Amino acid sequence: MPHLQFDINKTLDNKQRKLFTDFVELNFSKIMNTGSSHVAISIREFPRNALKLGRSKNNDYVCLMNLDIRNGRSEDQKRKLAIIYMEGVEKILSIKKQNQYLTFTSHQGNDFNLIERSLEDWIPNDKPLG
Repeated sequence: MPHLQFDINKTLDNKQRKLFTDFVELNFSKIMNTGSSHVAISIREFPRNALKLGRSKNNDYVCLMNLDIRNGRSEDQKRKLAIIYMEGVEKILSIKKQNQYLTFTSHQGNDFNLIERSLEDWIPNDKPLG
């Protein structure tokens, strides 16, 4: 069960949140060849000066992303996802690409749990919940 986390130092409106979470879910499912019913997305909004990226300037908007995914994804899949998310953050959230930072973490499938069961490691075209 991926947990896709986006920390930003700005306030969004509900339309932006919905557009962005839909974008994140759709592209994860497409690029990672999996269903979407198990995808968890968090957007955390902080005050303007609560986040900093070394190369950003004071008062710049910043987006720090942590994508926690199951083992098995290729480097090509991860790089495609990173690029599409950075483009989406710029287009939908109006945060410059140079003010974004993305980290992948990965775990065995059984580290991801839903009420129904623990998940297995990723395989192409899996649908963890059927």
